[in-house]
Amino acid sequence: MKKIWIAVPLVAFALSACVTINIYFPAAAAEKAADKIIEEIWQVQKNDKPVVKTPAAKE
Repeated sequence: MKKIWIAVPLVAFALSACVTINIYFPAAAAEKAADKIIEEIWQVQKNDKPVVKTPAAKE
C-alpha cells in the first residue's frame, strides 16, 4: 500500500513534466528583429571607438 502512495505522485509528476509549448515566430519578423539588433550593436561599437587624432604634418 505504501508503494502506491509513492508511485502515484511520481507518475503524476512525470506526466505533468511532459508538456511542450510551441511558439510560432514568423520568419520575416524574426529576421527583421535580428537585423535591427545587429544594426544597433554595430552602431554602439562604432560610437565606442576612440577618435585617433593624427598629428598635423610639419612643413
